[in-house]
Amino acid sequence: MEKIDKNSPYYIFLEVLRLHYYRTRVLFDEIGMYPGQPPLLFALYNKDGLSQSEIAAKLDIKPSTITVMLKRMEKANLVERRQDSLDQRVSRVYITEKGRESCLKAMDIIRKLEEECFGNFTLEEKIVFRRLLLQMRDNLSVVNDKKVY
Repeated sequence: MEKIDKNSPYYIFLEVLRLHYYRTRVLFDEIGMYPGQPPLLFALYNKDGLSQSEIAAKLDIKPSTITVMLKRMEKANLVERRQDSLDQRVSRVYITEKGRESCLKAMDIIRKLEEECFGNFTLEEKIVFRRLLLQMRDNLSVVNDKKVY
């Protein structure tokens, strides 16, 4: 069995992912949020009153996952669900005042994470790194000439 090269780009990439995930958890824990919640708050901050299916489509998350997220976020008073006034079968989701405040804090955290990650990069390095990430994303999104994501 071949030994894993801890200096390989792939291994270092995995370390970066792990460290970023950990740092994200720590910072969002400080404001009482789970890392998966900010994208939902951002969506509502930009367009309040989305239906659950619209949120699921926008975030590319299963509707059942959205339901679980919303229950937790309602309990924390970040969002509230209301019946659509024109179609009682549709539930619309609205961001609360506390949700707006948390959304702004989450935006600050993301800016902080970006600064922690790229603060000592030059503009040119950021441009090259972005191009490499896009290339990696393209490599992973097509397998056997089929788009997988």
